[in-house]
Amino acid sequence: MPGTTRDRVYGESEWVGRTFNVVDTGGLVLAPEDDDAFTPHIREQALMAMDEADVIVFMVDGSEGLTAADEEVAELLRRTDKPVVLAVNKTENEERRLNAAEFYALGLGEPIEISALHGMGTGDLLDAVVAYFPPGRLDAFDEEEDDSVRIAIVGRPNVGKSSLLNRILGQERSIVSEVPGTTRDAIDTRITYYGRPMTLIDTAGIRRRGRIERGIEKYSVLRSMRAIDRAHVALLVIDATEGVTAQDAHVAGYILDAYKSVIVVVNKWDLIEKDTYTMLEYEQRIRAALNFMDYVPLIFVSAKTGQRVTKILDLALAVYEERFKRIPTGEFNRLLTEAQARHAPPSEGRRKLRIKYGTQAEVDPPTFVLFMNHPDLMHFSYARYLENQIRERYTFLGTPLRFRYRGSDAQEDQKPKKKARAKKR
Repeated sequence: MPGTTRDRVYGESEWVGRTFNVVDTGGLVLAPEDDDAFTPHIREQALMAMDEADVIVFMVDGSEGLTAADEEVAELLRRTDKPVVLAVNKTENEERRLNAAEFYALGLGEPIEISALHGMGTGDLLDAVVAYFPPGRLDAFDEEEDDSVRIAIVGRPNVGKSSLLNRILGQERSIVSEVPGTTRDAIDTRITYYGRPMTLIDTAGIRRRGRIERGIEKYSVLRSMRAIDRAHVALLVIDATEGVTAQDAHVAGYILDAYKSVIVVVNKWDLIEKDTYTMLEYEQRIRAALNFMDYVPLIFVSAKTGQRVTKILDLALAVYEERFKRIPTGEFNRLLTEAQARHAPPSEGRRKLRIKYGTQAEVDPPTFVLFMNHPDLMHFSYARYLENQIRERYTFLGTPLRFRYRGSDAQEDQKPKKKARAKKR
């Protein structure tokens, strides 16, 4: 469908030993009379991508032939000081490959016939692109793992996620509109914040599965789910004028299923009439609606005015550090012993659960392994009790805890009892 791509979409690639970033943009329409609600914003994003680029690939449609719109874009490209590679797409058959010669008229050099659908000619295209790279220049990225703090901005449609990203960055990184579903791709932005590398991920609005439309929205939501999987911390953005909705709770459930740390960001706070107790009352209502994540911090902001937005990254870094906190095994076992003494584990008939010892096996997320005699007796309510005991002492702000249960090889109450010795007569 035309118009699917709206924002700048970044990807990573490698060719003949050179690594580089590829930036996809929306279709460039230069005639103002052809503008719709998004066209000016798409055009601005495309022009920003061209300004950032070292090499520009101008893609034209070989099935339509040379058009007036192609000539307008070519005129714009000729005025730049960037090298331009002309790619004629959809040249799957001999007739279209022969007709590609008409694009010489654009004055942008030799047209390279390709088929993005079938992968034909892409090697020649990449050869032409890499030929413009300066010799000896450092690559845009290396093979090392991403060591940045990854923060995904998630929520249902039209709660102000892209506006929040733009306010944090101080630039129009994402297209903002009142129309729900404006953002369609998960967009990564790398920044350095007080010496810490961070990746901010803007995502498409996530709706409940039954309400997701087939086609573009379906794949947008899938990308959003993958963005949550990649993130360390998720900013769950909620509209202050509407409060917590069922969709917000569903999005929160997605985040917790992935064991990601969370901050609830209540946006559009500037639209709420306030008195001394407004914030406290709102917090109580939000925590009641999201009672399954009572360990999560809340922050009330306005992406429009910038109110408290500067505090978001500091809070995200604090939550990120909690995600990597580790409890020494000795301290953890003392906590388990004290917790069982205060509140006995559940039992079933003559079988009684006994947690023998435990350890924190992993971080990111914090994962605790408990060794016990009857894992099947571990009830959700007792696991929640143990989690509360851990949080009371070690907090783990905004971070879910994962528990794994291991059965003991020797289960005492399953051992046969020794028979009493016969008394001597």
